[in-house]
Amino acid sequence: MKVYEGLDIITNKVSAREQKMCQHHMISFVDPLVTSYTVVDFRNRAAALIEDIFARDKIPIVVGGTNYYIESLLWKVLVNTKPQDVGTGKAVNRKVELEKEDGHELHRRLSQVDPEMAAKLHPHDKRKVARSLQVFEETGISHSEFLHRQHAEEGGGPLGGPLKYPNPCILWLHADQSVLDERLDKRVDDMLAAGLLEELRDFHRRYNLKNSSENSQDYQHGIFQSIGFKEFHEYLITEGKCTPETSNQLLKKGVEALKQVTKRYARKQNRWVRNRFLSRPGPSVPPVYGLEVADVSRWEESVLEPALSIVQSFIQGHKPAATPMTMPYDETENKRSYHMCDLCDRIIIGDREWAAHIKSKSHLHQLKKRRKLDSDAVSAIESQSSSPDCDPELGEGSPPGIMSKS
Repeated sequence: MKVYEGLDIITNKVSAREQKMCQHHMISFVDPLVTSYTVVDFRNRAAALIEDIFARDKIPIVVGGTNYYIESLLWKVLVNTKPQDVGTGKAVNRKVELEKEDGHELHRRLSQVDPEMAAKLHPHDKRKVARSLQVFEETGISHSEFLHRQHAEEGGGPLGGPLKYPNPCILWLHADQSVLDERLDKRVDDMLAAGLLEELRDFHRRYNLKNSSENSQDYQHGIFQSIGFKEFHEYLITEGKCTPETSNQLLKKGVEALKQVTKRYARKQNRWVRNRFLSRPGPSVPPVYGLEVADVSRWEESVLEPALSIVQSFIQGHKPAATPMTMPYDETENKRSYHMCDLCDRIIIGDREWAAHIKSKSHLHQLKKRRKLDSDAVSAIESQSSSPDCDPELGEGSPPGIMSKS
């Protein structure tokens, strides 16, 4: 989100003072009304910057953030597609157009042209389904085939094609969830103190008021998907139009929602690191060095000094004294397996998710209901069969002496 102009507080952009301490890139250069900026656009611009930094004998440091975007810089994992010009002189992003259609219909079409990818994606995951359809429509090659080709390249592995740059190193700053939750709550409070509400009001007036009045605001694309903007939607559109008490309640609701979604996103980021970098080892997965940041009073000895030592070792071509992080993993586990639960009428993707689902309260409740219905049906049949007016060899209501069984 830092690539977009505006919403500096809510996207937690580095301050002007911090930017003077060392050169920063990829900040505030995309118009906030642009909704078609993709990870491919990000990768292409960032890759050019990285090559320039290397050419000047400097070392690029990628800071994040959004791990999917970081992966696009580490591995050859993306398929290039270009916006189409349909004769209007205006480029059309096919993926955005596809996302306007029904998700189940998109998934049905994908299953016809790329059944392997369709089996890995949930019909509700409209953005990924649309992306896979876009790849096929614009290249004539299925998305899954592209990925197979990347994985098969020399140096390819479970996360995609070969590494784009030699000798990368990942530093993961992490903390216990309870410490992180408390820190994230304080971060939201600090953002409010720094003028978050005025930033939201100003941005809403300049960019979102017309869409809101037409009930056509889009919180799925561009900067509008920033965590924190849509959480204050009700407060922003009703401010000055309702009682102070109601407005204050909506404000509190927005603040609490922002805190919850921020903590939820932090958990998602941590899961991504564990699942993608630590529990899926392969020939092209860089080492991940963990740095504990729970106690900021010990920043020098716990974070800065070991980080500098690790990086210095990489620069000199030595193996760091620190040990990379590892996680146990199951080589047979399929993270993209397709399971249909008829009881719950749900599609579940992934072996681990399926195992969790069949143990969940909702599934066990449905199972209990089904067993009760089956038991009641058996009891009814047995009761009917033992009735003196019903011969088990005869159908109910059949004339005496005529067999109804075929």
